[in-house]
Amino acid sequence: MLGRSGFAGIFSETTTWKPRLKKGPAAAATTTLFCIIFITLTFMASVRIDTSLFSAYNSRNVTIRISEKHKKPTKKLEIPLNCSIRNQPQSCPTNYPTSFSPNDLDPSSTPVCPDYFRWIHEDLRPWKADGITRDMVEKANRTAHFRLVIFKGKAYIEKYKKSIQTRDAFTIWGILQLLRRYPGQVPDLELMFDCDDRPVIRSKNYRRANTTGPPPLFRYCGDKWTMDIVFPDWSFWGWAEINIKPWESLLKDLKEGNDRSKWMEREPYAYWKGNPFVSETRRDLLQCNLSDTQDWNARLYIQDWILESQQGYKKSDLASQCTHRYKIYIEGWAWSVSEKYILACDSVTLLVKPRYYDFFTRSLKPLHHYWPIRDDDKCRSIKFAVDWGNKHKKKAQAIGKAASGFIQEDLKMEYVYDYMFHMLNEYAGLLKFEPRIPEGAVELCSEIMTCSSANGLEKKFMLESLVKGPSVTSPCTMPPPYQPRVLGKFYRNNINIIRQVEKWGNISDSQI
Repeated sequence: MLGRSGFAGIFSETTTWKPRLKKGPAAAATTTLFCIIFITLTFMASVRIDTSLFSAYNSRNVTIRISEKHKKPTKKLEIPLNCSIRNQPQSCPTNYPTSFSPNDLDPSSTPVCPDYFRWIHEDLRPWKADGITRDMVEKANRTAHFRLVIFKGKAYIEKYKKSIQTRDAFTIWGILQLLRRYPGQVPDLELMFDCDDRPVIRSKNYRRANTTGPPPLFRYCGDKWTMDIVFPDWSFWGWAEINIKPWESLLKDLKEGNDRSKWMEREPYAYWKGNPFVSETRRDLLQCNLSDTQDWNARLYIQDWILESQQGYKKSDLASQCTHRYKIYIEGWAWSVSEKYILACDSVTLLVKPRYYDFFTRSLKPLHHYWPIRDDDKCRSIKFAVDWGNKHKKKAQAIGKAASGFIQEDLKMEYVYDYMFHMLNEYAGLLKFEPRIPEGAVELCSEIMTCSSANGLEKKFMLESLVKGPSVTSPCTMPPPYQPRVLGKFYRNNINIIRQVEKWGNISDSQI
């Protein structure tokens, strides 16, 4: 389609046609005829004709496409919560739209999703050939905290047990916001969700030829030995217990924090603050702290969340912790939600070799988004990384900038929702049974969770992360699956880069 529209777009070539007018009655007739042609062409150019109906060609064989229908942009709707009057039982509203037409009905006009969306295909690959049966879903409830049923655009929850803190509540809240954002577009489905940290569906148990398919179990992280389906974690809608804001608000704060503290002006050390008592690898990290006899270029601090809560979280503001050129990410009991906060800081992320991944981290590249740190020799590895970065400031700064750019652009909240949307659509397409609402399930909606259930920070964060109304744009376009050859090359490249960095630690910096 040409870049210009209307009459000027049609006659946009360098040669301009001008009628030669004659004098007298014939001239008047010619003038009248020209005016009619001019008005007709102007009218045709002002309406949009479906490109499948016809194409106009000019003398240079340039195709001009005109659309027949002039579609008015869909007005953005804001639909507030409909809370019942006091002392009345809260119910779900009946006036929320069950469908909504976005502005960009042409799929070619929507952006392609970030590359990490391709892992949706990989996570669902175990069920691609034979699909998902009801028996498989039922077996996934052995460790699940709740069953989610989406039926005719509404959400129903069957709870089995309470999760740690409010993980289950904010995960369900996030799914309810997805339904508000894309009403009527999420298909009917049933799934089991486990809110604990570590994945549990072992791949080795389902390798034999006659074994039934693995139970499809959703959770927040996975590893190469398991087949759990990875989904965005609860903290994107807020972590009330430790006063971490919803992601959309926090992203803005982190960007402002980066603007306040320029990379060159930051402390030239590696920073980490957290709970070291949840894993052996974190306790081992503390050996790298500054001492009277050794400086490993690391500044490490123990986070006492009980004391912090008593003091009003004055020293745990994430946007105020982007003050060092380097920040350490290290796993705890499993993966840690802190990874996205660390990557967003403009600092070089020193990523201690991880075991687990969440839904977006598998597309991160060593030496582009982060600097890899050995797990079996942390202190020397950290010292080398910091020394190298302080001698090669522009290169180090570029790594930090690439990571924060990835977080700000490819992990903004609209893409989190689009990831959920595509994951649930792809999953629903594999179901070999008709979803149904079990007897023990209850309908949940944003009104029930906020108007009558939540209090304090929990309610505050839910209201802050509330989707105000249907999206006027479609979800991003799902990228295709990885070809095995491409995926193999991706793995090999990352492994080779990490091995090269490990070799650098054994030679002088001048040789790098």
